[in-house]
This record gives sequence, structure tokens and C-alpha cells, in this order.
Amino acid sequence: MVTTTIPGASVWEQELYDNLSHHVGAERDILEQYRELAEEASSPAFRYLAKLILDDEERHHRLFADLAATVKSFAELRSTGQPIPYLDEPGTDRDRLREETEHFLEVERKDLGELRKLSKQLRSVQDTTLWGLIVELMQMDTNKHIRILEFIRENLGR
Repeated sequence: MVTTTIPGASVWEQELYDNLSHHVGAERDILEQYRELAEEASSPAFRYLAKLILDDEERHHRLFADLAATVKSFAELRSTGQPIPYLDEPGTDRDRLREETEHFLEVERKDLGELRKLSKQLRSVQDTTLWGLIVELMQMDTNKHIRILEFIRENLGR
């Protein structure tokens, strides 16, 4: 795959950009394979699960593309227009964001507890349904949401 040479980029910046760009290009084929499988598999359960993976892979593809564009912008010494903003842009509503972050942390932690209870309720059908897996995936997402909110809280405290 041919990548763009970034004028003035350090070796590290260029290598990082090249790696990210390569991943974006390579992932296009995988996305198409998942898409085909999600549409064509004879098993409805498999199609459903392949669609879940496809949704995540499409989001990952966007994130890698955003990372590549941001690294390129960083190497070009542009201070605006990056898809992924810098942490030093706090905004003017820091107090509100702190309050809302604490609120959402509380909500996500409560949700996690409820998902754990639900998971226990579903043990009797774990070998015959996808339900337990779906709840487990939601727990993983909830843990991810908690991590994001903790990161926000840590960085709002600066």
C-alpha cells in the first residue's frame, strides 16, 4: 500500500502515520468480508453476531482513520482541524462537565450492577440462547463507558 509522505514529519510521526494508514486500508477487505457473512450466512444467530462484530469493526475503521488524519495534522504542525482534539481544549463549561460526568458514572455503575444480576438470571439458558452473550457484551461496553468517563474526570481536574 502506498502512503502519503508527510513533509517535515519526524521518523516516528511518519512510521505511525504509515502504520495507521496501512491498517485502515487492510481493514476495508475485512469489513467487506464481515458484511458479506452478516448478509449471507444461513444461520440467523451467526448473521446476528457477525453484524455485531461488523458494527464494532466499522467504528474501529473510523477511529483508525481519525487517528491517521490527526497524526498527519500533528506532524504538519496544524493546530486546528484534527478529528481527534487535543486535551488542552477544555471548553467553557468545565463545571457542568464535571457534574454530568459524575452523574453518568453513577448511572453506568448502576447499569453494570443490573447487568450482572441479569447475567445470573440468564444462566439457565446460556447454552440455548445468545442472551447471556449479549448481556456480557453490554457489560463490556458499560465498563468501556466507565473508563471513558473516568478519563474525562481525570482530565477535567487539570
